[in-house]
Amino acid sequence: MTVTGSALRPSPAPRSADEERRLAAVDRYQILDTPPDGTFDKGAALAARIFRTPAAAITTADGYHLGTVNVLELDTHPRQVTAEQLAALQNLAALVMDQLEMRLSAIRTVTAERQMRTAAERLARTLQRTLLPPALPQVPGLRAAAYHAASADEVGGDFYDLFPLDDDRWAFFLGDVCGRGAEAAALTSLTRYTLRAAAIYGPDPCAVLANLDTVLKGEYPGTDPRHCTAVFGVLGRTEDGSFTLTLAGGGHPPASAVRADGTIQPLPVTGGQLIGLLPEPRFTQTSTHLAPGDALLLYTDGLTEARTPSGPMRQEEGLAAHLAAGTWDDADDLVAGIRRLLDHLGTGVNDDTALLALSVPIHPPAPAQETR
Repeated sequence: MTVTGSALRPSPAPRSADEERRLAAVDRYQILDTPPDGTFDKGAALAARIFRTPAAAITTADGYHLGTVNVLELDTHPRQVTAEQLAALQNLAALVMDQLEMRLSAIRTVTAERQMRTAAERLARTLQRTLLPPALPQVPGLRAAAYHAASADEVGGDFYDLFPLDDDRWAFFLGDVCGRGAEAAALTSLTRYTLRAAAIYGPDPCAVLANLDTVLKGEYPGTDPRHCTAVFGVLGRTEDGSFTLTLAGGGHPPASAVRADGTIQPLPVTGGQLIGLLPEPRFTQTSTHLAPGDALLLYTDGLTEARTPSGPMRQEEGLAAHLAAGTWDDADDLVAGIRRLLDHLGTGVNDDTALLALSVPIHPPAPAQETR
């Protein structure tokens, strides 16, 4: 005889249809082949104490009703049960079913959360790809490489681009917008579009950043402004194969010129002030020269704010020391070396990081010969 929370009666042999429904319920509650549950164990112990039996059990896999509290079948001698004991057992059976429902609800919640997180990660990766160029263009006489390390489940605010202007010059930029997620994505999209459009209209670097500042203030007025940092530059090739370079910056870490002789030349004049935040920001500008063998490295602060295994921030001095200790053949090699550094720092990198490197080959590639 089995005591359940609904009645005290012999358990009928399950019919085929009943057994199918019971198995479906067992499957729905996902309780087979799972570790022991402390709550159910405590419920069985309490039932044994109420009936003063050696043991009690909560069954699901032996053909009884789902949620059965089995007491009398585990007793060692016959006994009479009181109405008070039956009422207590009914409450216990109800608690067992409540626990099953709560467990099922928790499983469904965790499953839904995992599905949502997977979808969000997929959307974030797709959206992040749309905010960055799928590939950098080939610039005659120059090599370019880029890298972006971002969170898998949230869109960051780092961005970069390289594109031609009308007069055989090339424009490029790299920066970082405030915030993360959908708002950062919208701001990144607006920033990239504005920088491109402003450069085509008038490629003076300071004027381009001033144009972006005006657009951001117009788009995000009032007490909730949005801002970004950026470095914007223009390249022009000379007859000897080198490049003239003009840079302007607003609130961004300084670029680094890696010279052919191994000298590391920071360009701190590209610091400037934040874009889109101050009433009358000041953007600074500098010019330099990239000779064959020279390279230029732009980066976001995720690199210089990373922690080394010993603890302190690298900052610009640590990056300069790392660059000076290596030998870099071209832009690809330079970016690969920074990536190895990031991999070495591991969990010390706690922010998104974007890199853009430009280098002038020592021996420019020979022009393709026409075949007949």
